[in-house]
Amino acid sequence: MLEAEYSLSDITAIAKKIIDNSQSKILLFNGEMGVGKTTLIKEIVKELGSKDNVSSPTFSIVNEYEGEEGPIYHFDFYRINNIEEVCNIGLDYYLHEQAWCLIEWPEKIAELLPNEVTIIDIKTQLNGKRTVNLK
Repeated sequence: MLEAEYSLSDITAIAKKIIDNSQSKILLFNGEMGVGKTTLIKEIVKELGSKDNVSSPTFSIVNEYEGEEGPIYHFDFYRINNIEEVCNIGLDYYLHEQAWCLIEWPEKIAELLPNEVTIIDIKTQLNGKRTVNLK
């Protein structure tokens, strides 16, 4: 669907391309620690019209932001220990609300995710830039 190399100065354009090329409002962000998942999510949330302060929900698991078209949910499952924790926050509700759901560390909850998602792989290049690949 989309593959592009970008630097921090290109992040607004990449965020717009991700929104425009996503087949689903459920976006799964894959990449190693420190690759820039949260930084890219911050820009996507901004491009969806939110004026909220975006931060990683590492400890709260989910943050909600108000966008132009309604709520935007940002999940970070890095610190979960079991699937029950995710069920207890009502993940099913969020995923079926037709809202944007931006999910970091989705591999930890793979069995709970619907089939209709957009997968975003981010990798660091030797030149310091990032490569983003949408599937």
